Amino acid sequence: MMSELEKLKAGLDYCYDDEEVIAVKNNAICQCENYNGIDPLDRNKRVSQLKLMLGKADDTTVIEKYFNCDNGKNIFVGTNFFANYHVTILDVNEVHIGDNVMIGPNTLISTVGHPISPRGRRDHIAVTEPVTIGDDVWIGGNVTILPGVTIGSNVVIGAGAVVTGDIPDNSLAVGVPAKVIKEIENDLE
Repeated sequence: MMSELEKLKAGLDYCYDDEEVIAVKNNAICQCENYNGIDPLDRNKRVSQLKLMLGKADDTTVIEKYFNCDNGKNIFVGTNFFANYHVTILDVNEVHIGDNVMIGPNTLISTVGHPISPRGRRDHIAVTEPVTIGDDVWIGGNVTILPGVTIGSNVVIGAGAVVTGDIPDNSLAVGVPAKVIKEIENDLE
């Protein structure tokens, strides 16, 4: 029989108040607290902490205060990644973010949700799906990206959007739920 943590790692429904699952989240809370406590002008120390806590980060990774996550090790960011103030990434499942991505303040990226069934919620069940974001993406402020979403490359997500489904390459998407309203020229090709 699988443990709840093994179920979580396998992408299966799991109980979110299991001791091992809580330990992973508590570690992330402590790592975020450490990161958010670093002098914002101490770039080297901030980058070192991000490299320690994330699955992939490099010397070009910038995340402003206050950053929160559920695991950290499930976040993989490309080069020239910038996240503005108060970004939360609920990385119970993997979040892959490409190169040259900017995320506006107060944005939420979530890989976790809960059942529609009241029994499932009473049993503290959580369900997860990964999130993927391509290269050269700008996500405006106050955006919410839900589990299972793939955002293509050369995409702009307008401020306040709720992204509930995939967004194709070379698109401007806005609204609740986010809908593509315009094709964007890729002037890099």
